[in-house]
Amino acid sequence: MEAAAVAASAAAAAAKEAAVAASAAAATAAKEAAATAKEAAAAASAAALNAKEAAAVAVTAGEAAVAAAAAAAAQASKKRKFQAINDQEDGPPVSGNVDDQDHISRLPDAVLGSIVSLLPTKEGARTQAISRRWRPLWRSAPLNLEAAHGLKSKGQRTIDLIRKVLSEHPGPARRFSFWLFVSDCADDIGGWLSSQALDNLQELEITYGRLFADSETVYLLPSSTFRFAPTLRVAKFHQCNFPNFILPKFPCLKQLTLDRVTISEDILQGIIFVCPALESLELKDNLGIACLCISSQTLKSLGFCADWRNGGVFLQELVIEDAPLLERLLPLDPKYGPPTIRVISAPKLKILGMLSAVAELSVCLGMHWILEDIAELHFGTTVFQKMIAVGFTTKIYTMRVLVLDSVGPNLDAVINFVKCFPCLERLYVIFQPLSRPWMVMNNARKYDPLDQIECLELHLKKVVLKNYDGTKSPSIDFTKFFVLNAKVLKEMKITLPYHRQDKWFANQHGLLRIKDRASRDARIELECGSKDYFTHNTNTHDLSMADPFDMPSSGCFKCS
Repeated sequence: MEAAAVAASAAAAAAKEAAVAASAAAATAAKEAAATAKEAAAAASAAALNAKEAAAVAVTAGEAAVAAAAAAAAQASKKRKFQAINDQEDGPPVSGNVDDQDHISRLPDAVLGSIVSLLPTKEGARTQAISRRWRPLWRSAPLNLEAAHGLKSKGQRTIDLIRKVLSEHPGPARRFSFWLFVSDCADDIGGWLSSQALDNLQELEITYGRLFADSETVYLLPSSTFRFAPTLRVAKFHQCNFPNFILPKFPCLKQLTLDRVTISEDILQGIIFVCPALESLELKDNLGIACLCISSQTLKSLGFCADWRNGGVFLQELVIEDAPLLERLLPLDPKYGPPTIRVISAPKLKILGMLSAVAELSVCLGMHWILEDIAELHFGTTVFQKMIAVGFTTKIYTMRVLVLDSVGPNLDAVINFVKCFPCLERLYVIFQPLSRPWMVMNNARKYDPLDQIECLELHLKKVVLKNYDGTKSPSIDFTKFFVLNAKVLKEMKITLPYHRQDKWFANQHGLLRIKDRASRDARIELECGSKDYFTHNTNTHDLSMADPFDMPSSGCFKCS
């Protein structure tokens, strides 16, 4: 929320600067009109265009910009700025610079209440000090309570402040986020969740912080957690234990996250069944589930990984049995499985990744473990084992975005996937080094025009390669294959894991034969940066992103 407020504030500032610039340009044009009418008209036209763009930016900023302005006002000095606002209310209207007047307070109560409910807990409560106009708004607006260690005040413990907020606010609530050491307040959580101030809660996040000495203690979610079932839209649970009883129906729940949660297969299946509006589901490193079968008529995005390192029962098999609206299947850290994924029916699936065939040896507490990466992937009758197609009878024509983690890199393995998804438009490949440095991957493959790959001929428009090592032939040959054979390519982004000078990049253009590229419209960019693994993608729930992997590179610290 703070990041959104900062971004919105920046947008509003940009709009203001553009408007000022436009006004200045118009004034200058007017003064010069006597000299040259033609030049004045051109300047005025440019000024009008700038003003129009500025207005568009301001409209786009919208309610978020107003929220940012309210936050800034709440944090300002109470001795000076708040007094100025009070003076405006008590006396005649203030003349002078329009920027000095308080326009936010003139908004309707409903709008101001929405602003307050979007602010963090402390900033929302502070708005009561802005002026008399604002004083009743915090208690009338839906509560946004962040019960975490950041909620502090001089001479008061965090737990005491939580009790105070819940006792003073009459409700209802928009959001309740709990992140405290559960051993400090285990006896309080149930009572807090039963508070009238949290009635009609829409967003709930519970994280049970644990000390090492407390890591084996079982802390069940209080039964009062589920009283919000009729109104919850977003629910996130971290490091807690679900009770073994039948849960109520969640008719409005759209987003659900379970992170390092202990829960039985039956209870999780039951949760999915009683969420008729569920659109996105994220399952990270949970225990108690060996096999999960997904049947949901509304689910659009599924993110998952299974971390076996903590012992216990972890996810071994994921089955997508019936998901008619599922568009995204997102292994968040494929090196941790589940070992088997079966897609039986997902007719709209278009984004898949990241998939990996990395098998390594790990040492933990003196014991040797083999990492359980995704060993088998089934699409109907097509089966991939360690990224090798062993049965290839089903093609997936809906797939548009594919993300692969490739050791070597391994061109043959990637081509296997590309053949399975003939309408693929975007391909991301994260290069990984071979575990045995003396081994060499042979990627010097020639494209057979008699065995055309439909994706390369007609559809592949964007290729992104991460951790490219331009000093080794496997990386060069891998990249060159797509440069020379992707006939409708529009964009190729190649990121290095290290810093290089301009002369080195010029040499790479020759090695990759960029002048001979199959698509003359392709824009091919090489940039130095740092290692990027795309693990633990955080965009499972952001359905507004057409491509959840289309994110800027972390960049090169030397270049910056």
